[in-house]
Amino acid sequence: MKCRSCQAPLSHTLIDLGTAPPSNAYLKEDALKGPELWFPLIVRYCDTCWLVQTEDFTSREALFSEDYAYFSSTSVSWLDHAQRYCLEMTARFGLTATSQVVEIASNDGYLLRNFRDSGIPSLGVEPTEAVAQAARDLGIDTRIMFFGRETALALRDEGKAADLMAANNVLAHVPDINDFVAGFATLLKPTGVATFEFPHLCNMMAQTQFDTIYHEHFSYLSLTAVERVMAANGLEVFDVERIHTHGGSLRVFVQHSKTGPHVASRAVGDLRAEETALGVQSHEYYRGFQTQAETIKRTFLRFCLDAQENGKRVVGYGAAAKGNTLMNFAGVGPDLMEFVVDRSPGKLNKFMPGSRIPILPEVRLKEVKPDYIVILPWNLEPEITAQLAYCRDWGAKFVTVVPTLNVF
Repeated sequence: MKCRSCQAPLSHTLIDLGTAPPSNAYLKEDALKGPELWFPLIVRYCDTCWLVQTEDFTSREALFSEDYAYFSSTSVSWLDHAQRYCLEMTARFGLTATSQVVEIASNDGYLLRNFRDSGIPSLGVEPTEAVAQAARDLGIDTRIMFFGRETALALRDEGKAADLMAANNVLAHVPDINDFVAGFATLLKPTGVATFEFPHLCNMMAQTQFDTIYHEHFSYLSLTAVERVMAANGLEVFDVERIHTHGGSLRVFVQHSKTGPHVASRAVGDLRAEETALGVQSHEYYRGFQTQAETIKRTFLRFCLDAQENGKRVVGYGAAAKGNTLMNFAGVGPDLMEFVVDRSPGKLNKFMPGSRIPILPEVRLKEVKPDYIVILPWNLEPEITAQLAYCRDWGAKFVTVVPTLNVF
């Protein structure tokens, strides 16, 4: 395989998680009688441009099908994050009723509804039909398509050239990262701004967040790698912010290299230097990640086995993709975790891929009164523990697994 950014040969492995089905391929009950497609889940890193990336074994169409079940609006904290973003971008870049905002991977309209309510024209591009229809039901103009240079050309010809483009947690999801970024260079106005939010590779490495690895994540991004991708497509990063979402993310601000009006902030140089000091551009930085992940796996499996032997009931909260990676890597199924509760309507009464743990509504917690509730989307732990505070009434304890097992 060649690097999806610079085309250099890939020969270095960060981690091998064995095999797993796509993390969002939730199963309906009638599918339990049939087989599942499992693919190798291996992450390599490029020692030319230092992009960390999964090895290719399946297509984007297979991963982001029409019944893709992730709805952004199910998280209150994410909705708050989106609202703050819209207010900040409107003020910073002077967006008005004559501006054009385009969001790529706009999901169910969680973000664009804020611009709509402010009277700022907006357009969503979303490849999965179920969530795109939810946005359309809110009255948000949404095109069901994958984004790239060809799509951008069609939208530009339609008069949708953008003053602001937003791409939250999607840059890691694209197999052809150059075509995707070229789409931004095509659709962005000469003085326009694009923002990209993505989990920061350095947080994944520092906290052994191996469960954020799954087939739908094609890349694991540092500022070092992202700047090179942008530069190859005529764009430049002029500002960067650290944000708390998804276990520690970056928000980069991008403009055309030749026509962008913004002066690069000190934050860009500072983070660039920090990544260099950490060793992002060295082989040593990537060693040991496999061993650390395997230690977490064994600790979690041992916890589940001990709970079972002591007659304790273990359930999960949040049928998140990261939870599927954890369950399948650790070999935990419904024999050790009875069920997982979730608020997403697209996941309820289905089964987690691979582990086949049933996904049930939250009311089941009050009926079963489990001893332990494993919070699978650990990045939402404060929100979830507050939401489930009533479980303390029967003595339930919460559990997070990454970066270390924590029972509280």
